[in-house]
Amino acid sequence: MPDARDRDRFILMAEDDEEDRMLVRQALQEAGLEARRLEEVPDGEALLQALLGEGAGAAGMRPDLVLLDLNMPRKDGREALAEIKRHPELRRIPVIVLTTSSAEEDVLRSYDDGANSYIRKPVTFEGLVQAMRTLGLYWFDTVALPPAG
Repeated sequence: MPDARDRDRFILMAEDDEEDRMLVRQALQEAGLEARRLEEVPDGEALLQALLGEGAGAAGMRPDLVLLDLNMPRKDGREALAEIKRHPELRRIPVIVLTTSSAEEDVLRSYDDGANSYIRKPVTFEGLVQAMRTLGLYWFDTVALPPAG
């Protein structure tokens, strides 16, 4: 039976800024994670709809991890994180906050609400690539993740 690390990993990114989504996509590719499946949603409302499979004939997505921006329209990342971690079918999905916020209250609230990691978006592309490389090494090569399904 193949090791779970051998299968493609699925990342679901909630980010409202198209330029930031593009930069993360490029950073994942530069970091050697381009073979991974990456889906994107523009806000917390769309994130929860995707995870819960809301909509005509939609099956809920079960990513290996979620990259979550905090400052988004409709439903921000703070609200989405709290809902994910309260939901019995979603709470085991690792949620990595990836945001520009350096506010101590955002860091504390994110961990209080169940975030698995809090990453401040690096100011350079090279820094973002390194952050994605480290994220991949830790979350995909080091830790045991709950089965996606």
